[in-house]
Amino acid sequence: MWICPLCSQQFVNTNQVHSCRDKELSDFLAGKSEHTVDLFFHLVDEYRLIGDMRVHPAKSMISFAARTRFAYIIQLGKNFIDVVFPFKQAYADNLCFNKIKPVPGSDDFNHHLRIYLKEDINDEVRKYMKMAYQSGL
Repeated sequence: MWICPLCSQQFVNTNQVHSCRDKELSDFLAGKSEHTVDLFFHLVDEYRLIGDMRVHPAKSMISFAARTRFAYIIQLGKNFIDVVFPFKQAYADNLCFNKIKPVPGSDDFNHHLRIYLKEDINDEVRKYMKMAYQSGL
């Protein structure tokens, strides 16, 4: 693992291109509703029950990483958070994803999930969270 000497992020590739210290977590949470902030930390807590992971704020999103990045928060809304799980295949037979899109120039499929309530992180969502986490090991 390579560790950036400026921001201390860990990467599989030496000199990995990244948005080094562009944003702090507080930049994303500033001005958000208490509900949205609670949802964010609930998601983090749920992932920590699955395994060791790190939270990386970047220029336009917040990523979750084990060995590599495996999930992304792309929007913190007024009363929701939008999460993306990249998988190597489309999992269309589900009740949780509101959109599944192929990633151009890749063999990945982004699976979009909108969380409104803590209860939205149910057994089905946890299954996909675990799958995403495993892909980042």
